[in-house]
Amino acid sequence: MKELLNKRIDIINSELKKYLSPVYPEIIYEAMGYSVFAGGKRMRPLLLLGACEAVGGNVDDALPFACAIEMIHTYTLIHDDLPAMDNDDYRRGKLTCHKKYSEDIAILAGDGLLNLAFEIMLETAASKKDFRYVDAALTIGNLCGVKGTVGGQTADLLSENKKADEKTLMYIHDKKTAALIQAALKAGAIIGGGSEEDIGRLEAIGYDMGIAFQIKDDILDITSTTEILGKPVGSDYKNNKTTYVSVFGMEKAQKDYEMLSERAARGLKDFSDNSSFLYEYSKLLTARIN
Repeated sequence: MKELLNKRIDIINSELKKYLSPVYPEIIYEAMGYSVFAGGKRMRPLLLLGACEAVGGNVDDALPFACAIEMIHTYTLIHDDLPAMDNDDYRRGKLTCHKKYSEDIAILAGDGLLNLAFEIMLETAASKKDFRYVDAALTIGNLCGVKGTVGGQTADLLSENKKADEKTLMYIHDKKTAALIQAALKAGAIIGGGSEEDIGRLEAIGYDMGIAFQIKDDILDITSTTEILGKPVGSDYKNNKTTYVSVFGMEKAQKDYEMLSERAARGLKDFSDNSSFLYEYSKLLTARIN
C-alpha cells in the first residue's frame, strides 16, 4: 500500500509540475506552484484516482482531473488564508501565499489555479470526445461553486462572531469541506464508467469522510501544536468561529469522528474487488494527526 501510495503521489506531482511550468509573467506561476507544492497530502486527487479504479476504470484516464481537483483545493486554501478571510500567516509549516508574495498576487494565484483546473478538465473532455468527462467536470463545478465550497465559505464568514446553530454548522462542514471530497469520489467514479448506484454510494461515503475530516480539523485546532499541524492552532477561536467542538463538545466530536470514519471504511471495504486502495487509504486518513 505504501509503495503504491507514494507512486501515485509522485505521478500526480509530476503532472502538476508540467501544468505549472512557468511562462511570462513567471511570478503568477511561481505563486501558484509555491502553494501547490507546499506539502499537500494530495488527498483529493488520490481519492479521485481510487474511485476510478474502484469502479473498474483506468486511473490514467482520471489523472488530469486528479490534478485539476488538487488545484481547486489549493485555490480554496490560498483564499481562505487571506487577511479578509482567516488571516493566517502559515500553512503546512510554510508562509501562506500572501505572506510569501503579496495579497494581490495571492488572489490572482487562487484565481489562476481555479481557472486552470477547468481548462484542464474541458481540454481533456474535448480530446476524449466522451460525455463522461463533461459530466465529471460539471460534478466538480457544482460541488466547488456557490452550491458547494463557495457557499460553505460564505456561510462560515457570516457565522463569525455569532453562535451558529447545528443546522448552520453542518451546512458549513458539508459544503466547505465534504463537498470537494464528494466531488473527487463522484468524478472519479464517473470517469471510470461506474453505475449510478456505485456513484451514489461513493458520494455518500464522501460525505461521511468529509464531515469526519472536518471534525478532526476542529479537534486538532484545540489539541494539536503549530509544529505538528503546520499552521497556527486556535485560529478558529481567534476568529470567533463556530466549530463541531464548540457546538457539541469534545467527547461527542471524538465519538462522531470515529463513527463516521468507521462507516466510510466499511462502505469502501465491501465496495468492489478493486476498492482495496480506497479502503486502505481511508484507514490512513483516520489515523491522521495533522
